[in-house]
Amino acid sequence: MINEQYERMLGAKNIIRVLSEFATERGREIGYDNVFDYSLGNPSVPAPEAFTKEMIRLLEEEDPMALHGYSPTLGNPLFKERIAESLNRRFGMNYTAGHIFPTTGAAGAVAHAVRAVTKPGDRVLTFAPYFPEYNPYVTGAGLTLEVVPADREAFQINFDAFEEMLGDDVAAVLINTPNNPSGAVYTEETLTRLAAMLTDASKKYGHTVFLLSDEPYREIVFDGMAAPYVSKYYDHTLSCYSFSKSLSLPGERIGYVAVNPACEKAEVIVPMCGQISRGLGHNCPPSLIQIAVAGCTDAVSDLSVYETNRNLLYEALTRLGYSVVKPGGTFYILPKAMEEDSVAFCEKAKDYDLILVPADGFGAPGYFRMAYCIDTDKVRRSIPALERFTKEVYGC
Repeated sequence: MINEQYERMLGAKNIIRVLSEFATERGREIGYDNVFDYSLGNPSVPAPEAFTKEMIRLLEEEDPMALHGYSPTLGNPLFKERIAESLNRRFGMNYTAGHIFPTTGAAGAVAHAVRAVTKPGDRVLTFAPYFPEYNPYVTGAGLTLEVVPADREAFQINFDAFEEMLGDDVAAVLINTPNNPSGAVYTEETLTRLAAMLTDASKKYGHTVFLLSDEPYREIVFDGMAAPYVSKYYDHTLSCYSFSKSLSLPGERIGYVAVNPACEKAEVIVPMCGQISRGLGHNCPPSLIQIAVAGCTDAVSDLSVYETNRNLLYEALTRLGYSVVKPGGTFYILPKAMEEDSVAFCEKAKDYDLILVPADGFGAPGYFRMAYCIDTDKVRRSIPALERFTKEVYGC
């Protein structure tokens, strides 16, 4: 008998992928340059030259057996050492290689981290708006994911609602900053208050409430700012990272879990992740990619295009009367739709070849997400279409 749980999941298709497929099909009809596809968060800038050169050097000069052989269960030692050194240098931490576990992107990092600090039946809290794939990551571990309603003023944290939802069976809190889909960056004030509440809850309930920080957009921050490093604010933090955005390597599936050295049981969490991998069939990212990234841990792609695109869209949306919180980072923006039904709103936008994602699945009904990781020229050309849509359908 087949697994009925996964069969049921077939009926719950990812709306982002559905819209991306629609955009591709529409592009075959009218040319993809004429489809203003804001659906999929796929980086639009190339990997940095330093990474490309390192890949070429490795393939030309290094031992093929080392490049293509099995990675150790807990990851390539050089990769782990370089990641620890980089984090320590940049954020004033004191990681060692033993606190780093390589994963297949941030998805693999979150999937491992959530299993390492929970047991089946526990609750995990996250904050709207949130990345919908947290649902299978968490429920697949036998846990319950509960979503704290959004702070719609600034997309920080709704602390009153959070306090009401905390309880003895909450084992972990999962955050995403800079945030997909809102682009909000949690402030030092937000993180300090969150850390204080988690410390109080841990004392009250007699067990540590862990913080899982999903931060693949950490390097995409605007206006000359920097994203606060979450582990600096709360000891019991597991940082989940991916090089998909900073190095524009989404297809290479390379990331890591970094266990705060001050975290409870810090010395065993990475070895535990190795055991978790046995159940997930994970077995580390490819050896070649671990070694290549180890050679350019501080490099980043030219991410400036995302800020340019942010500015263009924010100006246009606000001029047209949309209510929108200005993103502090990422390549997403989350405006309020011109009607309560954001699904209907996005469906109507398709008539103007605007592919927008309703944010109901992100825990923000009435809003829509635009992933502006596209060519700036296309952003500019999409604005007249957005103007026509808004004027003709909503009279604005």
